[in-house]
Amino acid sequence: MSQSVGIRSIAVSFPKEVIGNNYFLENYPELFDTTKQASFSKAFTPVEGAETNAWTKTMLPYVSDPFRGSIERRIISGDETSLTLEHNAALQAIELANLTVWDVDLMIVSSMFPHHIIPGNAAYLAKQLNLECPAFNLGSSCAGSLFALEDACLRVASGRYKNILVVVSCTYSRFCKGEAFSIFSGDGAGAFLVGKLEANQGLIGSEIINTKESCGAVSADLTTDVQGQPVFMVRANKEAGKKMPELFTKYFRKCCTGALENADVTLKEIDFFIFYAATAWYVDFCVEELGIDPAKTINIYPHYTNISTASVVVALHHAAKLGKINEGDLVLVYAHGFVGNAAAMVIRWGKVALGPMPTPSPSFINVPAAVMV
Repeated sequence: MSQSVGIRSIAVSFPKEVIGNNYFLENYPELFDTTKQASFSKAFTPVEGAETNAWTKTMLPYVSDPFRGSIERRIISGDETSLTLEHNAALQAIELANLTVWDVDLMIVSSMFPHHIIPGNAAYLAKQLNLECPAFNLGSSCAGSLFALEDACLRVASGRYKNILVVVSCTYSRFCKGEAFSIFSGDGAGAFLVGKLEANQGLIGSEIINTKESCGAVSADLTTDVQGQPVFMVRANKEAGKKMPELFTKYFRKCCTGALENADVTLKEIDFFIFYAATAWYVDFCVEELGIDPAKTINIYPHYTNISTASVVVALHHAAKLGKINEGDLVLVYAHGFVGNAAAMVIRWGKVALGPMPTPSPSFINVPAAVMV
């Protein structure tokens, strides 16, 4: 990118309620009679007779754990929604960048899933923030935050916009409560402000591809529970266990290689890595594939589980907040979204203002080694 454009501020927002694994044992014991056979869980079980690859190797330590490496997750309750999480994160990101809502001239929103399924959260969030600028929804499944980052950077670099607010959220619990998928998923949100930075900072290279081969491998079907309330049933087809490792590897290699080439940097030059924590071992898989030092990345999964498009934003925020990413560092960020896109980006970290960490839970305090490493 010819101009220095990138992230100026990042904020995160989480629900108040934190639930540990005992919650499921006490309230949904039936899940543990069926989880091993459940469609979604079967996708994360080694295929008998298949050759050992990086995905299988890093998954094996978790196979005997019915929680697949999850320790806790945060879920919306009471009057909390994806909109309330987005609103909180957005206000913080604007303030951290020393701007007002009047300075924001475009907002991009990526929600998994929006509070308003149709037409999405963007207009409602703009109303809550009292924004006068355009606002639109961007759907790219779990890679939405990176797609939005590139889109925002290109728009600012064009000179058409100066300050673009990107807001992302995940509220899986709204639709999958009591289902097997709820064990492995949580809720959360993040927001970042994109604008011009100092010379040689910001987004310097990217690669985005579609993930059309994943169509049908995993599906989220809207149905109703016994009370007649809407729920999503996340299912994997019979071939998902065989297909997923191949696709995970293909998308990861293609995007990371492309981003490095487009940024004109080598893997050895990267100071830190951020990977979408789709599972407890996904970061380990990425580390194994690239052959990098595990200390040069962070795994937020154990204490948040899968938070979709919010995952890499939260990981970036936490890594920077913990001093693992500093000004001038080269950072490679990767996320994939099945039935959407996969994306990798190389960023030269600038002076990024950071919002506070979420209030830690007792488990978060007592088991620090399980996360932030």
